[in-house]
Amino acid sequence: MSPLKPPVARRVAVVAGSRVPFARSDGPYATASNQEMLTAALDALVERHGLQEPGAVGEFVAGAVLKHARDFNLARETVLGSKLDPRTPAYDIQQACGTGLQAVIAAANKITLGQTESAVAGGADTASDAPLGVNDALRRILLEARRAKSAGARLKALARIRPTHLVPDIPRNAEPRTGLSMGEHAAVTARAWGVSRQAQDELAATSHQRLAAAYERGFFEELVVPFRGLARDQNLRPDSTAAKLAALKPVFGLKGPEPTMTAGNSTPLTDGAALVLLASEEWAKARGLEVLAYLTAYETAAVDFVQGDVAHGEDGLLMAPAHAVPRMLERAGLGMEDFDLVEIHEAFASQVLATLAAWEKRGLAPVDRARLNVTGSSLATGHPFAATGARIVATLAKLLAEREGPGRGLISVCAAGGQGVTAILERP
Repeated sequence: MSPLKPPVARRVAVVAGSRVPFARSDGPYATASNQEMLTAALDALVERHGLQEPGAVGEFVAGAVLKHARDFNLARETVLGSKLDPRTPAYDIQQACGTGLQAVIAAANKITLGQTESAVAGGADTASDAPLGVNDALRRILLEARRAKSAGARLKALARIRPTHLVPDIPRNAEPRTGLSMGEHAAVTARAWGVSRQAQDELAATSHQRLAAAYERGFFEELVVPFRGLARDQNLRPDSTAAKLAALKPVFGLKGPEPTMTAGNSTPLTDGAALVLLASEEWAKARGLEVLAYLTAYETAAVDFVQGDVAHGEDGLLMAPAHAVPRMLERAGLGMEDFDLVEIHEAFASQVLATLAAWEKRGLAPVDRARLNVTGSSLATGHPFAATGARIVATLAKLLAEREGPGRGLISVCAAGGQGVTAILERP
């Protein structure tokens, strides 16, 4: 028997993107599930690009961070409820705020190895319809009652239930290892890197202004599908200015000196879904679909935000991209000056500014602000955790396709748990 030939790596094309407008939590999507939002984004992608026939898409990869028990097999159930061929394989993935980009990477790996010709990847999250867990003490009592061998033993166990056991476990925006919210962690990092309030407010205002301008010129017409009465991201404030944001009171880091982080320079809790269509060049050509860009490199990293060098900013919760990007660029033989566009997920304005400073400290060239988040980012759109990565990939791919010549773009996404997911898109 002759040995199998090693696969020849193929280029992975970003062909299209689709998402619903992002909504602030407890708003228009308050009763929308992860599956409903994902299905809306997927159906739009299927209809726009003629993907209805059997076998059109090789695989569907998606995930959510806040998941109900009913979200078991979320990706597969989304396929079964969509206009995509029900024979399309699907699986879930989760890496906190990096989920959407990691889903894209997982699908890309199979395409580059020739294991599939096309895939749809992304994610969804709802902060409105967050799962409520059974009080753990009540859960233990109920399990004991279920295991009981007699009616008497069952009643004895149930008799221990008290009113306090009926209080549900509500999801907390806090790291299990530290008990601190993401905002409080970011406040520590902001102080470590000396990030000013004015710089944060200016970055946040610019994000809103650029997103508004992108909508006005029709940039999102093929990327965003109306859903539940929304046609634009609900968090968008076109008239936002640094002066207006300066009037807001700080909400994070209040126990430290001169807190700088407000609701205006931090992302709000958000609901939404976003997807990306990926393929081999041959698949796209055969279907007459334009290749927007190619996914050419990616890198993940993690920091020790519990016992590492947090005080000096090196291991802040959201600082993993500061380590992943230099490593990825070294492997690719590139410098920051080689990028025409840079997309940094704006979990907080302070986190973006700290990341930029950390890259410079590591020897990378400064990022030209005119090339940073040119159509706005998470501070303006909002941040449905698992959807953000796919939103950014689709946005950057279209931006590169708009250019008259070759272009290269960098993606940087920080994530809970001290992780980071980064990637490079190119258009030759």
